[in-house]
Amino acid sequence: MYSPFKQHLQQELNAIKDAGLFKEERPLSSPQGVMIEVRGRRVINMCANNYLGLSSHPAILSAAKAGLDRRGYGMSSVRFICGTQDIHQELERRIASFLQMDEALLYTSCFDANTGLFETLLDERDAILSDELNHASIIDGIRLCKARRLKFRHMDMNDLEERLKEAGSARFRIIATDGVFSMDGDVAPVKEICLLADRYDALVMVDDSHATGFFGPTGRGSAEYCGVLGKVDIITSTLGKALGGAAGGFTASYHEVAVMLRQRSRPYLFSNALPPVIVSAALEVLNIIEGMSGLRERLMENTAYFRREITRLGFTIREGIHPIVPVMLSEARLAVDMAAALLEEGVYVTGFSFPVVPKGQARIRVQLSAAHEQSDLDFVLQKFGKVGKTLRII
Repeated sequence: MYSPFKQHLQQELNAIKDAGLFKEERPLSSPQGVMIEVRGRRVINMCANNYLGLSSHPAILSAAKAGLDRRGYGMSSVRFICGTQDIHQELERRIASFLQMDEALLYTSCFDANTGLFETLLDERDAILSDELNHASIIDGIRLCKARRLKFRHMDMNDLEERLKEAGSARFRIIATDGVFSMDGDVAPVKEICLLADRYDALVMVDDSHATGFFGPTGRGSAEYCGVLGKVDIITSTLGKALGGAAGGFTASYHEVAVMLRQRSRPYLFSNALPPVIVSAALEVLNIIEGMSGLRERLMENTAYFRREITRLGFTIREGIHPIVPVMLSEARLAVDMAAALLEEGVYVTGFSFPVVPKGQARIRVQLSAAHEQSDLDFVLQKFGKVGKTLRII
């Protein structure tokens, strides 16, 4: 039976390759950092979610090793059986306090947090209003739920208001959005969303994976940046980006929401608890980001510098202040070719194209880190200029 299915898959894969959309994986033979080793070469990494440069920070490694020695390698169980250690509860309390929420609960990833959220809390009597460019995990979480689904145009508050009116007969309404959209670096208008939610008696859910720990005056994310910290009802986010870069996610909300998720959220109930190594490291990450602002300031300085200089070179980027800097190229093949050429020049980036981004909006997504030195950025900019001219982009 596999032969015809194999032929079908091969045809699909060939079509993906012919369109320039095939995704290659390049194995690293070094720790994550500013400089990484790829295929025997040392290159500058410009496409990791390592916003604060903590993925291989000595204090994080030390905390992880101590956690391994004191609490073991794995839990071998889900939380409600015998998978909860006191450090899991400590980390949940710390996250909730940091985000000024009642409670938080840990998941194996933010993807799991999002897929386990909506079906637990809502049913066919309710409605979910979702930004059209929301992350795949939000989209999949909504698909698992029986609530009515209404998409609104990307960050369009007029369209959101129309959808809220359309959902007026629902028992409960929840507005779901990314805090920062991962492909564009757009910051959602969280304040305006909260105002509309108040006007139409809706809840607000924000996935803040690309904001938690570094965005906003004290790193508390898009709600803080938009001046509505404490006004968002549900925040989901990750430990896998700024908060150490390993794995793990969480949901932070009101007490009753957290308790219900512990009782019925399927990814929480049926997945092993986070390994003690990750929990121990995440606790140390919170110590670092709560105790100093220098990393956040350095990240934003690097971001402003790179955005200014890449524009001066003649590239088209998405405007903004976030360390996600999309260099727009339109054509998928061009994005792939440019990424390959930059790698040969010592710069590691990745080309993004459909279906990750809309057709005709292929790009190189550059991501800045607090660990980048200006000399690193100058080297990268020089190589972007060289390759851009060779490929007749600038």
